[in-house]
Amino acid sequence: MSLHSLRDALAAGAGTAPALSAPGRAALDFQGLRSLIGDTVATLNALGIARNDRVAIVLNNGPEMAACFVACACGVTSAPLNPAYRADEFEFYLTDLRAKALIVEQASTSPAIDVAQRLGVPVLDLVVPPGAPAGRFTLAARDAANAAPVTAAANGGFAQADDLSMVLHTSGTTSRPKIVPLSQRNLCASAAHIARTLQFVPGDCGLNIMPLFHIHGLIAGVLAPLSAGSQVFCTPGFNALKFFGWMEEARPTWYTAVPTMHQAIVSRASKNLDVIARHPLRFMRSSSSSMPPQVIRELEEVFKAPLIEAYGMTEATHQMTSNPLPPAARKPGTVGRAAGPEVAIMADDGRLLEPGEIGEIVIRGPNVTAGYENNPDANAGAFAHGWFRTGDQGTLDDEGYLSITGRLKEIINRGGEKISPREVDEILMDHPAVAQVVCFGMPHAKLGEEVAAVVVLREGAAATERELAAFVATRAADYKVPKKIVFMDEIPKGATGKLQRIGLAQKLGLG
Repeated sequence: MSLHSLRDALAAGAGTAPALSAPGRAALDFQGLRSLIGDTVATLNALGIARNDRVAIVLNNGPEMAACFVACACGVTSAPLNPAYRADEFEFYLTDLRAKALIVEQASTSPAIDVAQRLGVPVLDLVVPPGAPAGRFTLAARDAANAAPVTAAANGGFAQADDLSMVLHTSGTTSRPKIVPLSQRNLCASAAHIARTLQFVPGDCGLNIMPLFHIHGLIAGVLAPLSAGSQVFCTPGFNALKFFGWMEEARPTWYTAVPTMHQAIVSRASKNLDVIARHPLRFMRSSSSSMPPQVIRELEEVFKAPLIEAYGMTEATHQMTSNPLPPAARKPGTVGRAAGPEVAIMADDGRLLEPGEIGEIVIRGPNVTAGYENNPDANAGAFAHGWFRTGDQGTLDDEGYLSITGRLKEIINRGGEKISPREVDEILMDHPAVAQVVCFGMPHAKLGEEVAAVVVLREGAAATERELAAFVATRAADYKVPKKIVFMDEIPKGATGKLQRIGLAQKLGLG
């Protein structure tokens, strides 16, 4: 499918087939979704908001958020934001985006509303009519009585291939967040790549537990399955206690998640084997951070389905590589083969390296952003010799499977010895008492950095710092052994559930 318009991409679903569903709600069919998209674009145009105008969306996870993102992306530039942001954060994002409007739930008291009103950004209420199917809504100006008259947008209608469909900010762990503009063409390409990799068919149903302000949930969780005419069951957000109840109601054929979510699911799976048996999955998918091979094994044994690990990033509109579905070979510990864009390994001098050689992972293809917005310095560093530099270090094997050896910024530099924190993670995960782990660099006066780790123990298990350090020492050189191990009930995570290695030492007051 080489469609360049989301409107065309969403034409695949049969009119009466379910598109969006949710706990306790009737489903919205594809005919209803397409009609909703047309109505939303017309409403925005009548309010003077048109192609390439930025509309910030601050909605909780659920079918309305999914539908609103898709509808906005078809006609204007959608800018989904994390509803958990504080006022200062909303002020930064709404200003940086130059937002033309903010969409919130009708009863919302989000701090984004006061910020928008102070900045002169019109606030639009998303209204769900009583008894409406999942995802159905209308938009109305919150302060319509006092609003200045508007002229209908001249460049209205549906977005074209090179119009911007979505803008997201990078997470900004080491610098000011950068704006990543993604075109209609980028979104269509990525949705098609994922749909092809996962072999979606109209009978599929995805159980979406990913946050919908993040590229993983928006593209893999929502847009890719809808573009293949299959159904998305939209939950209010991840909740390990409710996962199996939702599974019973949705009867899904697949789900996608980040590793910390998979670990929480597998820890409750033994009590829900009957639900798993009644609703067998075709596959599970993991992306956004590395998945310990031990957890892959455990999930596949319990669900009796393959786990497909993929590798993505915002600048690539999500997916770059993926392990294939059976009967093709999955290689745990790798993130699979190129699954959309071209993927190569580049040396510091710009040479492309041979299989087995370690260097920076670079990509190019139709799903890759044209460049950061208003940021020539970032673009100068991000693009080299026609390739986009991911900032990740890795190696390709003879069959084209990619192994990520570390995030270049996360590699621990201990007195000149370079240590991949992921390597130490995987050793510690083999200890029978360890449930979850994240290794990271902590400052050291003489060496620059030293290895540290946060460990979550299995329920009822016990281990000491000395015991775990000794365990690593049997499998790795002394310089890789963590010098500090902190035991916690939960791994510190970012807003999207990803492990945050950068800044963790500072957060924990180490070094």
